[in-house]
Amino acid sequence: MTRRQIREEIFKLLFGVEFHGDEERETQLSNYLNEPLEDAEILLEEGEKLPEFSEEDKAYIEEKYRLILSRLDEIDATLNEKVSGWKTGRMAKVDLAILRLAVYEIRFDEEIPEGVAINEAVELAKKYGTDKSGSFVNGALAKVIA
Repeated sequence: MTRRQIREEIFKLLFGVEFHGDEERETQLSNYLNEPLEDAEILLEEGEKLPEFSEEDKAYIEEKYRLILSRLDEIDATLNEKVSGWKTGRMAKVDLAILRLAVYEIRFDEEIPEGVAINEAVELAKKYGTDKSGSFVNGALAKVIA
């Protein structure tokens, strides 16, 4: 899998955080990486395939997901401080998951250049969010790096 594909899978896991309690996260992670939904094909766009994770992909996704969760309070505090008028509790869940991933990459992942983190976040927002998500995510991340 490419880094972009892996980032997208991590985003999907982070999106689920809003819908599952802390006690369910391990089960959700394991199910996501090891047991694809039986009828998942109906959710895919034409030509899209279910992800196939190598053991290396699984390890990377799991590690990054856990690292982001371990810093979730710091990430949310950064967003609440920097993005005026938009507390994390008011943000669209898709946008919030994307921003959490991007803020982690900007603040804590030295392997990912700032510009790459922002660009990838905007692309995810355009794909999964509303018509306004791309500009919202871009503006929010501009405030984070300022």
